[in-house]
Amino acid sequence: MRGFCLDVRGPYACFTRPEMKVERVSYDVITPSAARSVFDAVLWKPAMRWRITKIEVLAPIRWASVRRNEVGKVASERVIFIEDERQQRASLILRDVRYRLHAYFDYILPEKRGNVFNPVPEWLHDQEEVQEFKADESEAKYAAMFERRAKKGQCFTQPYLGCREFASDFRLVVQSNDNEPEPINESRDLGWMLYDLDYSNGDAPQPMFFRARMDKGVVTVPDLNSEEVRR
Repeated sequence: MRGFCLDVRGPYACFTRPEMKVERVSYDVITPSAARSVFDAVLWKPAMRWRITKIEVLAPIRWASVRRNEVGKVASERVIFIEDERQQRASLILRDVRYRLHAYFDYILPEKRGNVFNPVPEWLHDQEEVQEFKADESEAKYAAMFERRAKKGQCFTQPYLGCREFASDFRLVVQSNDNEPEPINESRDLGWMLYDLDYSNGDAPQPMFFRARMDKGVVTVPDLNSEEVRR
């Protein structure tokens, strides 16, 4: 399966370090989980699971310190009085960011999708029609769907950079295009970075981490089953 590449940019971003309990402090670059959410925003289906392979940093790493009003409660069915729950917190965020994200998706067979999704519509009862519908389910179908949507700039939800208020623009990168900018010429150890959440135990998802390093503006993301990914 060939991969896809998105050019993502935005005026602000915040990929919050989990060890910071009160004040928000961003990682130096986008995390694999945040990068995956951009691809999910363009196209997510129960038959797909996006895998980030490489992150290229195209803009210098710049910081900004801001103070923001946040709500101290999780949204629920009960009414929340904002004035009673408002909290002012300082945040150390990134500004003027731009990344080139490389990813591919795993195609999940219908019989392995569990009870999350039934690929056959309820109105289909004839067995021949059911088999014909299933035959249309293929990896190529979803790849063409993503490419078509990304070229048109379509998305199911607005992609964002860490926090929902930091919306981002995206563009599908054509691999044959030689006019793309080069990654920044900077290398640094980024320390332990959040890889993603392990949802194998649905009631208690567990965070996964890996030791990230940026070499000349490129962060190589290990495979999910690699020994480099720690749970």
